[in-house]
Formats: sequence, C-alpha cells, structure tokens
Amino acid sequence: MSEHSANPSSTAAATGRPLAVKAVIPAAGLATRFLPATKAVPKELLPVVDRPVLQYIVEEATQAGIGDVLLITGRGKTSMVDHFDRRPDLETRLEEKGDTERLAAVRGPSELAEIYTVRQPEQLGLGHAVGYAESHVGDQPFAVLLGDEFVKPSEPLLPAMLELQARTGGVVLAFFEVDPAETKRYGIASVEPAESELTDIGEVVKVTGMVEKPQPEDAPSNLAVLGRYVLPGKIFDAIRRTKPGSGGEIQLTDAMELLRTEGVPVHAIVYRGTRYDTGMPLGYLQTVVQIAAERDDLGGEFRSWLADFVKADAAGGSGT
Repeated sequence: MSEHSANPSSTAAATGRPLAVKAVIPAAGLATRFLPATKAVPKELLPVVDRPVLQYIVEEATQAGIGDVLLITGRGKTSMVDHFDRRPDLETRLEEKGDTERLAAVRGPSELAEIYTVRQPEQLGLGHAVGYAESHVGDQPFAVLLGDEFVKPSEPLLPAMLELQARTGGVVLAFFEVDPAETKRYGIASVEPAESELTDIGEVVKVTGMVEKPQPEDAPSNLAVLGRYVLPGKIFDAIRRTKPGSGGEIQLTDAMELLRTEGVPVHAIVYRGTRYDTGMPLGYLQTVVQIAAERDDLGGEFRSWLADFVKADAAGGSGT
C-alpha cells in the first residue's frame, strides 16, 4: 500500500533523524499454551506450512529495510538461531540431486539478515526483555517485533512506522480494530487526531493513554495494540525506572507511558491490512489455513479439499 512506503534519504534530510535499522524480537517465553509441542521445539519455530513463524517475522523486518536482527532468547531456544545458519551438508545433498527449489529455500534464511542473540535468564515481562537489547542497539531508534504475529507481505506495516518515528523522534505503535466485546483481551488505547503534517504517512493517531485489558464498558476505544513498536533509544532508561506492574513484571507499556508523561510524543498507525496471530492454538491454525489457501502451489487443491471437508462435517461425515 502506497501510504506504507518510506524514503529513508528524504526522511533523514527533512528531520535530521535516520530510520531505525535494527530490530529486536523478544522470543524467550515458555509458550505454555502449546505444550507439549513446545517442550522441545520453540513456539517461534512452529511451521506455517513450510516456514516457521519466526522466518515470516524476520522477512517482515528485512522487507522494511532492516538488516540487523537481535533475538532475545531463553533456555532451550538455540534452534531458533540454527534456523538462520547455513547447512552445508544438506545444501550439498540438494545440489547433488539438482533440487534447486529446495536448495534456495534452505539457503534463504541465512541470507535474510545479520542475526544476533542475547539470553534473557528470567522472563520478567516484555519491558525486561527489551532492556536486554541496550548493548546492541545503543541510543538509536529500533523496531520491536513480537514473535507470534506478522502481517501479509503485500500489505506492509513496518515501513510506515519507521517513517513516522523518524519524523517525530518518539514512540510509534500499531493498532488494529477489535470488536468492542473483545477489548478485555488486549491493551486498548485512548487517542486523538494526529498533527496534520503526519497524515500523509497513513492513518495516524496521537496516543493519549493505554489501559490493559479493560472491560468493554470501560474501554476508551476499540483500538488494540498490535505487536509492533518503533522506539527511541531513551526507552532503556525508562525501563530501568519502571517498577514491576501487572503480574509482577516490568511492562513495556508502563515504560512507554512514563516517556509519554515526560513529553515524549507517542503516535500510532491504525493498520487495516491482514494480521496473522499465532500466539494461541486457534489463531495458529487459522493462520496455517489462510496461508495454505493462498499459496499458488497448494491453494487450489487445498481449498477444494477444505470445502469437501466442511460439507462432509456439516453432513455428519468424517470428511476424509
């Protein structure tokens, strides 16, 4: 979408601020919703057809021009790094077989970006996890991409967020609309119209506050926080000054709110594109079905089978 495009050179020239060029992916969680599958396999490596969730997320970052990705990992998650490494033995076997398509697919992850890691020894909240990126990021702006959701490549979100952050120098979030009855499942924002000079970027709003999982009658809007952030380097000092909040954890939301009260601008882009949420089993299954149905190589046959399955199920049959 054209409103989600960004021109790094024009942004830097107009504001004196560069676009963020590094991304942080917090991925140290235990993924208890997917046990026992995630006892030995990180949730981020669960496959969506033939690519793991994490690869879709790294591809989203690189599509936006980010070539430096830091994974915040935990115990038992070294295989996430392995996925982005070379496999000379497998590559040689595929070369010998003349299987150029699978060879390209195997090499592809290692060519996406420079992948770095840091270990989060305890999972004490998203703010705590992001704080471990300070030595890698320094005082420069950076993107945070949560490891269980991504957007459709043809409907990008991150380029517009990077552009908006470079213009404002503040915190940039992404929102999506939810049914009012669903507000109790999400962080919900209160907003007001953004400055007129920012509206050429897309559907931009100014954030005046956020509340975690409000009941529908208490929700200030139906705009929920999507797992994408572009943050200034000063977020690290705010995290250090943030006391444990919900669940006894150091919340990134609280650190961003601290910056907002101190005068740092907070804006968001309302995303109207396709969002895939793999954080819970139902959303994961929906993502697999959606993407499989859209694949050129699988979609036709899969849709036909799926239609037959649904008809048979409705009729009380096995669908097989």
